[in-house]
Amino acid sequence: MVANILINGAITGGIYALLALGFSLIFGVAKIINLAHTAFYMVAAYFIFTFAHLLGLSAPLSAIVSIIITTAIGVGTYKLVIERIREHETTVLMITIALALVFQEAMLLAFGSHFRSAPSFVSGHVELLGVSVTIQHILTFGVVLACLFGIWMLLSKSKLGIAIRAVAQDREIANLVGINVNTICLITMALAVALAAVAGAMVAPIFVIQPHMWMHPLIMVLAVVVLGGLGSLKGSFAAAFILGYTETLVVFLLPMGSFIKAAVALAVMVAVLLIRPEGLFGVAFEEERL
Repeated sequence: MVANILINGAITGGIYALLALGFSLIFGVAKIINLAHTAFYMVAAYFIFTFAHLLGLSAPLSAIVSIIITTAIGVGTYKLVIERIREHETTVLMITIALALVFQEAMLLAFGSHFRSAPSFVSGHVELLGVSVTIQHILTFGVVLACLFGIWMLLSKSKLGIAIRAVAQDREIANLVGINVNTICLITMALAVALAAVAGAMVAPIFVIQPHMWMHPLIMVLAVVVLGGLGSLKGSFAAAFILGYTETLVVFLLPMGSFIKAAVALAVMVAVLLIRPEGLFGVAFEEERL
């Protein structure tokens, strides 16, 4: 049981970390709370099902195409809808949740409410810590770690990363030194949607695909970013694994009560916030974010 908890908790936490990282990134840079973030995760999963099952493409090629198309949809949505109301936080909240519902209804109309599944990228099992684990699960965790490492390298080692961090710290000063703030916000939105799309692509062969699959991850992502500290990337990373392992513990220790796994994870978040209201890595000043 311990090995199962370690393995499944790592995968769940990794998926939450990918989603929360993108959510925190766009919030830290553009100050946008994008409630449609996990809807792109759902859209990517449906694209894989479409390309693999209906068009006959291989699973890896389906994943690549779905990530590209989902990212393009996210960027288009940002340019057409979100960018022009970016400064109005309440309006952004209402518009993005409306967008998420539009995507949900579109999937319902196109595919119905039936559960779907996508083919695995790889087949087979390996023995890990005495537990038989599918190579697909190992691949999922490896891709998650690679994406997280890639984002860290981008933000810490590249000129684009420096520009993103500069805009996150102070948009006015960044604009004065020649950084195009609007372009950086657009690039950040593309990165955030791409991370959500990668998460959707990696879980499509593992979890069932259905039009409401974005709701639970959205609740958990909001919990992760609040627990980790709004706008803190390292906080989102740590909190994602804390809540991921909390959910996994509930599922394995209370099989009949696994439906309360989200409630228990949120209770952990509340308990931590009672002790540290700003979150695990929360900061007192806006300019310290990222």
